[in-house]
Amino acid sequence: MKHQKFRRASAASGLIVSTTMLAALLTFPSAQAQDKTMGIADVPRGTILPVRLNQSISSSKSQPGQIITARIMQDVPLANGGKIREGSKVIGHVVSVSSPAEGGDKLSLQFDKLISAGRTIPIRTNLRAVAGFMEVMEAETPTDGPVSMPIARTQVGGDVAYTSAGEVTTTDGEVVGKSVNGGVLTQVHTNNRQGRDCLAAIGDNDSRQAMWVFSADACGTYGLSEISIAHAGKTEPAGVIVLASEKGQLKLPRGAGMLLRIQE
Repeated sequence: MKHQKFRRASAASGLIVSTTMLAALLTFPSAQAQDKTMGIADVPRGTILPVRLNQSISSSKSQPGQIITARIMQDVPLANGGKIREGSKVIGHVVSVSSPAEGGDKLSLQFDKLISAGRTIPIRTNLRAVAGFMEVMEAETPTDGPVSMPIARTQVGGDVAYTSAGEVTTTDGEVVGKSVNGGVLTQVHTNNRQGRDCLAAIGDNDSRQAMWVFSADACGTYGLSEISIAHAGKTEPAGVIVLASEKGQLKLPRGAGMLLRIQE
């Protein structure tokens, strides 16, 4: 009798182990799926990273060495078939803060790490565009559109993005991309409608890019009337972004949006 109970217990135990192993096999990501995500290790130069600042930085309170973090706001597709997932993190720091005697504070910052899929990847970025918190909020708020496409958003810079996998068009009606979950994919333009010289894709990275709430030709500052980009970080000192105020203190609020661009 005891032997029979033992055999039944063993069989039950074996069933539990088998079920557990089966569940693990069903939930464990395939090697191919892992490769798609982990492909971020080689982020092509020219890739746009659309991010939102997690904290405010200012010339009055920020100190050199202060850590800055920002959140990737839209899945970023990569040329190798992988992607940087929405919710990934970009980490940087304040390089310097200065208050010139002639007025107009300056704040230098640098983003040098990307954390995604459990990996930390060194990066060097320059700045294409930055928008204030209110500009970002307005661009995320849908507005009425044509009867055929009733829901639309006005992007930072003027493009119109229609929801439900609709088109992204300029104010002149030119189709420049498409709406996707969390943002838009558009062809990055070198020059914009205000005559600014923008930083476009380089090398073979000329595919549509994740621009989140920004227009295809967005560059410079938006909704930050007294802040300018004194140095985008493209030239030496490479990767160092310098923001300047026209007069007095400089403050970039939490929730501000940025288009960072991978350099070398």
